[in-house]
Amino acid sequence: MRAKSLIALLIALIFTFSIAGMLYAAAPKEVKGTVTKIEAAKKEVTLKDAAGKMTTVKVNDVAGIKVGDVVTVKDGKATKAAKPAEAPKPKAAPGY
Repeated sequence: MRAKSLIALLIALIFTFSIAGMLYAAAPKEVKGTVTKIEAAKKEVTLKDAAGKMTTVKVNDVAGIKVGDVVTVKDGKATKAAKPAEAPKPKAAPGY
């Protein structure tokens, strides 16, 4: 009887941990980097992050994305990073 209880407990633990693992793997992930490659047919974009790591992710729409863009991909949606504002050019002093 004790062996059956241990087996039932072991099966319950395996089931619980497998469900927890699937939920963790399905958590939304966010990837940010510079686009290095676009495969429109597969709807995949390869990004290079700040550390130099290459990651290929699926996106819903590749339109408007080009190689060299800095994007953030979350849940299959790619968003371009805002470009930093340019500093105003210094004006020459009058009379020089």
